[in-house]
Amino acid sequence: MNILVVGLGLIGGSMCKALKKYTYHTVTGCDLNHDIENAALRDVAADDIFDGSFQGKELVVIALFPEAAEKWFEENASKLDKGTLVTDVCGIKGAFSYRMKGIAEKNGVRYLGIHPMAGKEFGGYYNSTGDLFLNANFIIAPFEDSQPEDTVILKKIAKDIGAGKIVETSPDDHDKIIAYTSQLAHIVSSAYVKSPELSLECGFSGGSFQDMTRIATMNEKMWTDLFMQNREHLQYELDLLIENLKKYSDALRSNDTAEMLSLIAEGRELKEDNLRHRVGQPN
Repeated sequence: MNILVVGLGLIGGSMCKALKKYTYHTVTGCDLNHDIENAALRDVAADDIFDGSFQGKELVVIALFPEAAEKWFEENASKLDKGTLVTDVCGIKGAFSYRMKGIAEKNGVRYLGIHPMAGKEFGGYYNSTGDLFLNANFIIAPFEDSQPEDTVILKKIAKDIGAGKIVETSPDDHDKIIAYTSQLAHIVSSAYVKSPELSLECGFSGGSFQDMTRIATMNEKMWTDLFMQNREHLQYELDLLIENLKKYSDALRSNDTAEMLSLIAEGRELKEDNLRHRVGQPN
């Protein structure tokens, strides 16, 4: 296919590099920063840079922050060939996807959102890699009336660039689950590093500290956009976490060893059940 990737940051740049490394698709890169576009050409991450013409583009991958992705689509959907398949890689679907679908239908193109569950501590094109998606979970969020062939196309691309488990879910269910599995973890990491002990951790930290703090370097503009667009689901998960944390705090405050032991055991058992459930699940 002739694929246009809009936005050459970490995910968009990695998508270009992966497509060129593992497939025979023709890739056109588009970014506001022309130096980045030229870098993609030099890296053979793109066959071409965008010249303003959408003619012949069969698939458009919008790799921008949600607000910017919606704005770009609104401004350019009418310029696309009729029937062009458009997707986005945003970590939000739900109402966002329905608005994107509305733009697509108004302009005679097709839309179906995806969410590659891959990333790094630091973003930007120069941190992108063609192997970013290897063994990563990959979510496709079709609507009830989506064309089955659109899901097939995006699933094939996911497999080709090395995705591990590919999951199909509705846009609404995506947001409900992702609030727990991704967005809540980013809030916890951001809050965790706000202890004054952070400046003293060197030499005292191990894997658990690194695991807890790795994603605190997130891009605040993108993640604020994601959090606010999914605020109801995220608020529910955050309130539940605070409620559970209070139980540990109360056990410490009251010097209740038995309660602390019970709380830790409960958490261990839930995670062990979770791990047993994952074993043997097909990709």
